[in-house]
Amino acid sequence: MNYMLLIYDDPAFYSTATEAQIGTEMGEYFAFTQRLVDSGEMVAGDPLQGVDTATTVTVRDGARVVTDGPFAETKEVLGGYYIVNVASLDRAQELAAQIPAVRHGKVEVRPIMDMSGSAPGGDA
Repeated sequence: MNYMLLIYDDPAFYSTATEAQIGTEMGEYFAFTQRLVDSGEMVAGDPLQGVDTATTVTVRDGARVVTDGPFAETKEVLGGYYIVNVASLDRAQELAAQIPAVRHGKVEVRPIMDMSGSAPGGDA
């Protein structure tokens, strides 16, 4: 089953971390990603640009409204994700606990719905 591991991180960590600390963490990310690739569990994963580059789109009365940034009331921001294909929720949680940002942020584990058998028009 596919799971999305959503990485929520505190940007304040990076503003106070030394270059050596950031370099160490990036090395941990590269090693973690390589372990996922080597195990065959990696489906996809990418870091996201900073929250200051985000826009939010809504439609009100038929008109598209675009505003700057997300409006979550939290100090953590979505910083990236992995999609993994694993046998169980337990394994997905085990992998989430290995993501470096979990030490100063959070990782949400969410199953991805399998829509491969769904027909257009809503016949699932």
